[in-house]
Amino acid sequence: MTAFSLEPAQLAWCAELRTLAAERLHPLADKGEPGHVNRALVAELGSLGLLGRLFTSGALDLCLMRESLAYACTEAETALALQGLGAHPVHAYGTEAQRARWLPPVTAGTAIAAFALSEPGAGSDAAALELKAEVETDASQAGWSSDTSQAGPSPEVPALTAAPDGPARWRLTGEKCWISNAPDADFYTVFARTTPGAGARGVTAFLVPADRSGLTGRGLDMLSPHPIGALDFDAVPVTADDVLGEADRGFRVAMGTLNLFRPSVGAFAVGMAQAALDATLAHTAGRDAFGGKLRDLQAVSHQVAEMALRTEAARLMVHAAASAYDAADPDVPRRSAMAKLLATETAQYVVDTAVQLHGARALQRGHLLEHLYREVRAPRIYEGASEVQRGIIAKELYARQEAR
Repeated sequence: MTAFSLEPAQLAWCAELRTLAAERLHPLADKGEPGHVNRALVAELGSLGLLGRLFTSGALDLCLMRESLAYACTEAETALALQGLGAHPVHAYGTEAQRARWLPPVTAGTAIAAFALSEPGAGSDAAALELKAEVETDASQAGWSSDTSQAGPSPEVPALTAAPDGPARWRLTGEKCWISNAPDADFYTVFARTTPGAGARGVTAFLVPADRSGLTGRGLDMLSPHPIGALDFDAVPVTADDVLGEADRGFRVAMGTLNLFRPSVGAFAVGMAQAALDATLAHTAGRDAFGGKLRDLQAVSHQVAEMALRTEAARLMVHAAASAYDAADPDVPRRSAMAKLLATETAQYVVDTAVQLHGARALQRGHLLEHLYREVRAPRIYEGASEVQRGIIAKELYARQEAR
């Protein structure tokens, strides 16, 4: 199979996912409370076996899942993606104990994961994050647990020990912002600065259960209905058992996760673009205007053709980037950035054009395009804004040129 065509079995699976999303997931999504995790929806994703596929399938399968779900139910797509984003660092970089504790409930849909990277002053410039991880020197303080990788606060205070390669304990102090699934998640993959002044080299990834002492959060009222919030860390205790990967190597964890998920953000965008395109085809074919159908106007039909062209081009680039990831191609950062950039910018154009061709009805609350119009804006910002993706692409191109 190439990146430019799908096998019949894959096409059939995508059709099945669209049906499941429309018939079983969308009704649950409608019952959810905007701005909060819809646990019934996540549990249904788990019962359907879709959350388990996050950790057993490749990047292309992830893209097919995200596009298919997004086409019929954006809330289900986002719930699935956020479980993957928050738990992938545990799957890829966690210890056996961490994986055994958290991955089964994540895949079952009974534990909610979150990826906590962004801060008020460090969004696209992730290397500038300031959440402090200060070495703990007094083991008598409250908040420690005898098994900090798996439990929350406990009155038990174990003896202070040192990890073979550095301090055993830190205290996290600072703030995270724009965190999806916050503050409702059950655990967070948190990126904190363990070495001041070291840029990307001084960041460590920690697995932090939500009930850890000193960790509080609040929801943020955003344009889209998804759960997004801020987290406050007031000397939150973490130990070497909570580290994901290696100390001071957390930026590798973050970038490894984003390189996988950036093409699938593009797939989410393509799913929305396809839904908008199909709605526009139906509307322009049936709408009477100026003595004929709306589609008979060349200005309209050419816009529809442009929408279809851009959507298909974005889909092909997403599939190419995902296939490159699955093949362990060294060019993954450039391809992932290109796919995310093209697909999200394309979806913005397609949805906006669809709204224009539908007219005022598309602005009415509850209309599919009103919903998509709110949904489509954020992907151009999160997991690296469009400007960041252009910077990655240019950097990779010049690096290739210099290597020749």
